[in-house]
Amino acid sequence: MAKLYFSYAAMNAGKSTMLMQASYNYQERGMKTVILLASFDNRAGLGKVASRIGLEAEAIAFHPGDDLFSLVNDMHDADPIACVFVDEAQFLERDQVWQLARIADRLGIPVMAYGLRTDFQGKLFPGSQELLAIADELREVRTICHCGRKATMVARLDSNGRIIREGAQVDIGGNEKYVSYCRRHWQDLMEAVEET
Repeated sequence: MAKLYFSYAAMNAGKSTMLMQASYNYQERGMKTVILLASFDNRAGLGKVASRIGLEAEAIAFHPGDDLFSLVNDMHDADPIACVFVDEAQFLERDQVWQLARIADRLGIPVMAYGLRTDFQGKLFPGSQELLAIADELREVRTICHCGRKATMVARLDSNGRIIREGAQVDIGGNEKYVSYCRRHWQDLMEAVEET
């Protein structure tokens, strides 16, 4: 039975690398995979997933309001799909998460979503919240804070490298804009910013 999986972590845990490796494993055995990515995440170019270690893969860029079930269903009818992968799954809309569940439940295609659990303010992303609620399996991917403890939180930096507390939930960026911390050090940073 196909399942909806959600692998989540803070920034720089290797989620995109894991996604590309898993997709490659299917393809190496002659099975077709589809990688989906939110269209506004174009750091590596539109419709491209890239990792910090230099791996890249082609992806289908989806937009808010797109019906992912219909998209995958049409592709599957033309050429059977063995697995669907979603990078930066926190950017999914709630309805799109349910569409991914339908892909697993109705089409029998496993769906592996990878993304952040929380934003720089410690709040759940809507896509992550829905995935945490309905995914068949949850997998935490670990990365570490500078102190060596498990990093579960992310802080956003301004253009001068200072921690910020306010702003839009979504601001696409990588190491130049985000740093992962354990909860204790994230709280210390947030309190220090509040005091200044």
